[in-house]
Amino acid sequence: MSTDKEQLDVEEDFIAVEADEVEPVVEVAKTNLSKRRTIDNLLEERRLQRQLADYDFDL
Repeated sequence: MSTDKEQLDVEEDFIAVEADEVEPVVEVAKTNLSKRRTIDNLLEERRLQRQLADYDFDL
């Protein structure tokens, strides 16, 4: 570490954003959950179809 004092550059044109000016964030958790459930259902259907295909019907 340096013991010398250094001059820091500060941006003078910084603009603070008011809380009212911020755009609302779209909630993606519900859409992601919906997509995940759809994928899970498709995977389950494939698994069941494989089990049916592998099942020995000659019992």
